[in-house]
Amino acid sequence: MRFMTIYKPGEETTTPPTQEHIAAMGKFIEELAKSGVLIQTDGLQHSSKGARVRLNADGTFKITDGPFTEAKEVIGGYAIIDVKSKAEAIELTKRFLKVAGGGESEVREMHDQPAYDARSASPSQFADAAQARLQQEATR
Repeated sequence: MRFMTIYKPGEETTTPPTQEHIAAMGKFIEELAKSGVLIQTDGLQHSSKGARVRLNADGTFKITDGPFTEAKEVIGGYAIIDVKSKAEAIELTKRFLKVAGGGESEVREMHDQPAYDARSASPSQFADAAQARLQQEATR
């Protein structure tokens, strides 16, 4: 089962992590990668380098440049993991939060098949994946 964990640090800072923190996170990521659990992970840059795009009911767009004032809503990074259960995903996420030093993570199960994977699919395969998802959801 694939899960995405979405990390929210609870505060946003421009202070870089310490060498000790980088080493501890590197060790944790290496452990997950070697075990085959970690599919992908990355951190995100400060929200001042981003924007929020909202589609309004009237069809217009609202663009809000960062930084974003609600630090608790700021996403700091993500990981995609492949585990046997939601309980295992939660346990790995708890370990991650200890290494990260705090914050919270949302753990969300992903569909069995990606809608599109640039490493192994062509754009025309998106429709096939979407159809397979719809059939899968109908049988649940």
